[in-house]
Amino acid sequence: MRGAALSSAGPPRVATASPGEEDFGRLTQPFRRELLAHCYRMLGSVHEAEDLVQETYLLAWRGYGNFEGRSSLRTWLYKIATRACLKALERGARRPLPSGLGAPSDDPEGPLDPRQPETPWLQPIPDTLFGSTPADPAATVESRHTMRLAFIAALQHLPPRQRAVLLLRDVLAWRASEVAELLGSTTASVNSSLQRARAQLARANPAEEEIVEPTDPRQRALVDQYATAFEDADIASLMRLLTEDAIFEMPPIPTWFAGREHVGRFLATRLRTPGAMRMIPTSANGQPAFGVYLRQEDGRHHAHAILVLTLTAAGITRITMFHDPGLFAVFGLPDHPPGS
Repeated sequence: MRGAALSSAGPPRVATASPGEEDFGRLTQPFRRELLAHCYRMLGSVHEAEDLVQETYLLAWRGYGNFEGRSSLRTWLYKIATRACLKALERGARRPLPSGLGAPSDDPEGPLDPRQPETPWLQPIPDTLFGSTPADPAATVESRHTMRLAFIAALQHLPPRQRAVLLLRDVLAWRASEVAELLGSTTASVNSSLQRARAQLARANPAEEEIVEPTDPRQRALVDQYATAFEDADIASLMRLLTEDAIFEMPPIPTWFAGREHVGRFLATRLRTPGAMRMIPTSANGQPAFGVYLRQEDGRHHAHAILVLTLTAAGITRITMFHDPGLFAVFGLPDHPPGS
């Protein structure tokens, strides 16, 4: 059962367990959230990440009696989790966003391409599920930076082993020798993979440094203005909030739009009635987000999509609407907004 793994206290206790095994849950539980973040970076799916964390803890519990303490318990858990992720990636495809599959549409008023539910799309992750709250504010910012949608999407362009090398070296600050031991490789090979991964990441995500923190009061005001304009179907106000090169995409629909004019023209075909949409604020991947509810024939607003905004100093540069009502439970959002 997805989600249950995050709140459990660890594997069940057994009467014959040794004292060391009895301590397993208490000692390993503090690492659960950061391991979830690591698995999510590797896999691009919050559901798969939850499953892999549960598998990691099961494998660790079974092998805890053989843990010799040559590395820290945290490092040992990361080794198990990384190997589990690499094994999972052997049988799975990368998880793209629509903008990673092809060119944008040049017909905002035209029909959309059919949904592709068979494609393993990238998923957002709620901020409440990953990481801790470090005392160092800079560490908090860096944690959000490595969870942003653009970064996770860019990771999908890397082969699995390169992805692991980059995350272990640049995010977790492991030594090259440690990564080489984990992967059964050499230090030289790890360093070469890291350089290739960094170069590919820079090509896939060239504007990452322009993204601003959503905690800035001006950015919060921008997000509030967007929500109001969206609910009011105020296209003119929405367009004023977008950057010239804004992108709008809606997995699992492969059609996407680039440029303020095209995005505005598309929204004008969908947002025609004030009040047809309701929004509840949340946060995903260290970015402002909303649960979007659509009024249906019964007159009630129903869970429709998780909308994630990417902000720069110039305005909103990307709108990603994940048309997956199943994500609402992950985000702790109701099926209907209050008062619906």
